[in-house]
Amino acid sequence: QVRLVESGGGLVQPGGSLRLSCAASGSIFSANAGGWYRQAPRKQRRLVATITSSGSPNYEDSMAGRFTITRDNAKNTVYLQMNSLKPEDTAVYYCALYGPTIYWGQGTQVTVSS
Repeated sequence: QVRLVESGGGLVQPGGSLRLSCAASGSIFSANAGGWYRQAPRKQRRLVATITSSGSPNYEDSMAGRFTITRDNAKNTVYLQMNSLKPEDTAVYYCALYGPTIYWGQGTQVTVSS
């Protein structure tokens, strides 16, 4: 059984930063790629970034430069560092682990507002 738990969301002013964490239970974490997605109100869930099992990142074009995805396999955790946040970054952020199926966390709310 794989369980993903996100944390680190909250309210931040425009231009601010947040670091999201996704802690995974189960033994498959280190062998599999992971990713972060986000879903804004009334919009479809969209990819933010992915990271391979060895730590190579890949970003949705509009996210590159402001967002950084990393992982710590010893801690079974994937991170998303978000800088220079904008109001349009407001969304529920979900982490995913790509195993025999895609495992999802419950999401964490990020609100960027003054």
